[in-house]
Amino acid sequence: MKYLLLGYTSAAAWDAATAGEPSPEALAAFAVYQRFERELLDTGELVSTEGLGHPAVSTTVHRTPDGTTATDGPFAELKEVLASFAVIDVADRERAVEIASRIVHVLGEPIEIRPIMGEDFTS
Repeated sequence: MKYLLLGYTSAAAWDAATAGEPSPEALAAFAVYQRFERELLDTGELVSTEGLGHPAVSTTVHRTPDGTTATDGPFAELKEVLASFAVIDVADRERAVEIASRIVHVLGEPIEIRPIMGEDFTS
């Protein structure tokens, strides 16, 4: 079963001006995460993972009566913003929770687990 792990971070803590300059604490957490990432690659459970650009450089496409329009930035003001994602392919939800729990322990930010609807989607 494939799951999408969505990593969130505090919007207030993620300053657009310093988004490209991670703190020493963030670099240490990323190093631990990279070791965990290699572990999941070795077990074949990690499909893909990526960090995302700062919300200030995002674009949102909306449907309008005349078609669609693209606007700068996220679609809503949020306290937490989507900062990263990973796709995992694991035996069950319990394993997905175990993996997400380890990421939360290292990075300290919440992870949302979403099943990916595919051939093996049963829920």
